[in-house]
Amino acid sequence: MTKRFSLPRLVVSAKFTTLAQTAFAAAFALNLWVNPSLAGDPFRDREPHQIGDQTEAAFKAIFQQGNYPAAERYLEQAVSKEPNEPLAYAMKASLAYGNKDWAKLGTYSQKTLENGQKLISSDPLRGNLYTAVGHFLEGAVVLTREGTVNGVPQAFSRLRQVYEYLDKAEAISANDPELNLIKGYMDLLLAVNLPFASPDQAIRRLEQNAAPQYLVDRGVALAYRDLKRYPQALEYVNRAIKTTSDNPEIYYLKAQILKQLGRKEKSQQMIQEAIANFDKALTKKSQLPGDLVKQIERERSSAASLNNPG
Repeated sequence: MTKRFSLPRLVVSAKFTTLAQTAFAAAFALNLWVNPSLAGDPFRDREPHQIGDQTEAAFKAIFQQGNYPAAERYLEQAVSKEPNEPLAYAMKASLAYGNKDWAKLGTYSQKTLENGQKLISSDPLRGNLYTAVGHFLEGAVVLTREGTVNGVPQAFSRLRQVYEYLDKAEAISANDPELNLIKGYMDLLLAVNLPFASPDQAIRRLEQNAAPQYLVDRGVALAYRDLKRYPQALEYVNRAIKTTSDNPEIYYLKAQILKQLGRKEKSQQMIQEAIANFDKALTKKSQLPGDLVKQIERERSSAASLNNPG
């Protein structure tokens, strides 16, 4: 988990990062937006789009609360009651990727693409945005089925389509927070992997126009972590903790950062603080995917060995 992003990692909702842990698809607590006029839209504080209450609740359950069982329940309601909302299918695809359920990943990636295309006529901004997301998810499906060697050419063909539709969405509303959150995470994924891409430009996109703020802070923390700029990563993860203090994944991210910073600075105090944050994340392991819990436990053990080098 401390390694740099690979192309399909965006599918894991915003470990985004994620969108994600994606990453990128969700992250927000049920009492943050109390204005009923904003129900169903976790991205915008004015001129909300019709997204759907169950989809919004799932989005918040994943990214704000880090509660995956609750998110699964909300998503089952969403696909039943809000069957035309592509964000719901994108989150279902993201969870399938995290669970290594490749059949469901294929199914929900296709549904994201189909419903994104259908939405273009009534909501061109979000329709083009989720058509782009659908192509991105389909690229991840290709990589999982074909492998890196055989799948990369097809995946990059999909990536061209991703940016074609993102450009169409940006032409409609360049400052839209949902667009900039998703595109910002995508840009960061590329920036930390490709030497000619600029992570600073991607970070500026997130900070200037994306929302909600806690996902902005989390995304920037992830970027600085992967760029090995640990003091900046720590600053941003602490910002995210202030607004998503119930989310165990944010303590996991802080633990990763502290572990690397402690190793770099040879600080036993930081290593001990990292272990404390791993432990804090594990206090809510019942609401996290099993594979993620095992990963946290492995990294916690690794940190403990650094704390007791003898």
